[in-house]
Formats: sequence, C-alpha cells, structure tokens
Amino acid sequence: MRFEGRVAVVTGAAHGLGLDAARGFAREGARVLMVDRDPAGHEAAAALRAEGHDVRFRAADVTRAADVAAYVEAALEAWGAIHCFFNNAGIEGEVKPLVEQEEAVFDAVLAVNVKGVFLGLRHVLPVMRAQGQGAVVNTASTAGLVGSAGLSPYVASKQAVLGLTKSVAGEVAREGVRVNAICPGPTETRMIHSLEEQAARRGANDPAERYRAAIPMGRYCLPSEITAAVLFLCSEAASGITGAHLQVDGGRTACPMGSAMR
Repeated sequence: MRFEGRVAVVTGAAHGLGLDAARGFAREGARVLMVDRDPAGHEAAAALRAEGHDVRFRAADVTRAADVAAYVEAALEAWGAIHCFFNNAGIEGEVKPLVEQEEAVFDAVLAVNVKGVFLGLRHVLPVMRAQGQGAVVNTASTAGLVGSAGLSPYVASKQAVLGLTKSVAGEVAREGVRVNAICPGPTETRMIHSLEEQAARRGANDPAERYRAAIPMGRYCLPSEITAAVLFLCSEAASGITGAHLQVDGGRTACPMGSAMR
C-alpha cells in the first residue's frame, strides 16, 4: 500500500489513462479526487467507493482557472493535502496536414494539453510547496520527443508539456516537490482508436497494423503499464528523480522502424 494516507488528484480521470491511474492510486491506499469534464466520472468514482476506497469526483474544465482552483480546493476541503498530482487531461485533435488544420482545433488542443497542464501546476504547486512535499506527473507523449506527420498541434502541445516539466522541476526541487513527465506511446485507449479511424478515413491502409509495426514490442501498451510508471514516479522509490520523462512506448522511440526490418 505505497500511498496509504496520501491524497492523489487525477485529471482526465473519467476514461483511459486517468481512470486506470485513479484505480491504481486507490488500490494502493490513496484517497483520490477524480477530475474530468465528463460526468461519467461520477459512476467511475462510485464504482471505486463500492470497492471500499475513499474516492470522490469533481467535474471541471481544466482550461478554466476557476474550475482548476475549485478542484484543488475540493481536495483540500476533503483531506487537507495533495501529495500526488497526475496532471493528465488531454485531447488528440485531428489527423490532417498542418495546412488543413483549423485554428479552432489548434486552439482547443493547446488549451487542454498545455494551458490545462499549466493551470494545474499553477494551483497545485503552492499547496505542495507549503507542505514541503509532493510529486507531480504530467502526461506528455512520445509525440513530445519526435514529430508525427498529421498531428502537428498535438505534437506541439506535448513538446510544450516537456518544457513546462523541466522548467518547473527546477523551480521547486529544493522545496521537496518533484515534477516529472510520462511519455506514453500508442496505448489501448479511446485516443489511439480515434487516430486509427481518422487515418483510415483519409485513405490510410490498415493504420492499426502500421502503428503496431512501428513498435518493437509489436503491440500497443496497456493502460496498466502507464499506471505503473505514474505510481512509480509518485512513490518514494523515485525520490531522486525530478525534471525527467519516462518513456512507456514498447521501444517505439528507441527503434522507430519497429519490426519492419526483422
């Protein structure tokens, strides 16, 4: 029970990586505030409470400062602290060449993926600094490390997340607060299947197979594998790690050609 007596806040927690991480924190003993703009998070939190965990849900739009301040206050009112923060909410945008990308979509991707991360840090870090302890994990992506044709707004947003992570880590390191990022590769969630469908509509031949072929392990990662990395970075086992990013991508960025040469 690595997180017994600890409080974790998870954004984007109604589905996908956020939901799996919220479960992971709860089952490791944490009290968890799940945050999402999708009210489906209420049912997910209720299911965890039925297992005997201390979990609550707060509806919020991570792009709105007032909503972010409100979810931070909700955690403090409930439990008096925030020890772990999985700053995870994100959207993929559209698969199109840059010259076809709509300004509104670009703005939406940057608002959620960058401004949402910024606002989360802006409101959670003062709590952690006052406590003299805390661990933040921001969700970046392998797209934060390499380009991806057709996903320029998403790529730009995730590279910005890594810049925020490194800069902020240096600002709070001597105050007992660690800030790291995870870089998931393609993972078995709604997002990767949305990208497959968009690519197929644009004429790509079997995009799922092409995506998997570029991964040396030959498969998408599982949400539980991303959760394992998040819990590690938030745990005392990672007490000397800050300003870093951890790739969980089946070797995709280490060997971009994947299995194509075998």
